[in-house]
Amino acid sequence: MSATEILRKGIKYISDSAYRFDVNAILGFYDSKADVDFISEQFYLHTGQKLNLEKPETFCEKIQWLKLNDRDPKYNLMVDKAEAKIYVAQIIGEEFIIPSYGVWNSFDEINFDALPNEFVLKCTHDSGGIVIVKNKAAFDKEKARKILEKHLGRNLYRYAREWVYKDVKPRILAEKFMQEVSSDLTDYKFYCFNGVPKFCQVISDRRTDESIDFFDMNWVHQEFIGLSKNVHHSAKKIARPKNFELMKKLAATLAQNSIFRRVDFYEVANKVYFGEITFYPNAGLGTFKPDKWNKILGDMISLP
Repeated sequence: MSATEILRKGIKYISDSAYRFDVNAILGFYDSKADVDFISEQFYLHTGQKLNLEKPETFCEKIQWLKLNDRDPKYNLMVDKAEAKIYVAQIIGEEFIIPSYGVWNSFDEINFDALPNEFVLKCTHDSGGIVIVKNKAAFDKEKARKILEKHLGRNLYRYAREWVYKDVKPRILAEKFMQEVSSDLTDYKFYCFNGVPKFCQVISDRRTDESIDFFDMNWVHQEFIGLSKNVHHSAKKIARPKNFELMKKLAATLAQNSIFRRVDFYEVANKVYFGEITFYPNAGLGTFKPDKWNKILGDMISLP
């Protein structure tokens, strides 16, 4: 990923030093640097604060601690977009899983003749490697190839030492195209602390003027924004999803026996579908407004 592409993705930097560090990390220049040294340096460059791993207090500090200390091999399955479907289906049921059409090691292996007219292609190991196809006969196959092959060569572990991605095998997944009737697909991100959902994050208008809103488990709007920088609350009222109570229950089930976990769902045609499980939102390098919420949410994470 080039420096220009990083900026295009909307990553904001507090300094040129943080920007250069992230670009060099993605390019592999720091592959030999120990995880603890890498994480400490990146955290300081992004936040301007020294990382306290002996006694972490804030949400972002504790996310860094979890990167280094909470390492269960099954987490690798939870972040693999193909394997996660199998894992989650065994826990909450197949009815909550978006149907898949196939998984391949390379673009050339894909049998497009066997795919329906509408589908989604995505890389199983990273974020952003997605191609949405609404008309198979008209879609630009070579453009899709370039996008997916570029992402197949990426390893998210390099960017922020999120170890769960280090050994996930790069593959391409095809799944059913899901869309709400009148808007882009909205996902509901449940922040679960010690197995209990506490807040639901909703991101709106991603393609135009991104906004972020948090709600508690009674769907009461919260004052804080996080973790992306330079965003704001939505100007429109965000409706409580019809299946909110069910999503809360499923999130708690999928977050059992965990210290912190974010569990995402979609609601399409009044049905709930699993989205993904995330361990380190924004790599723990974002900010909260007001800043006090970094500590408030940090207090909700009980480290061993």
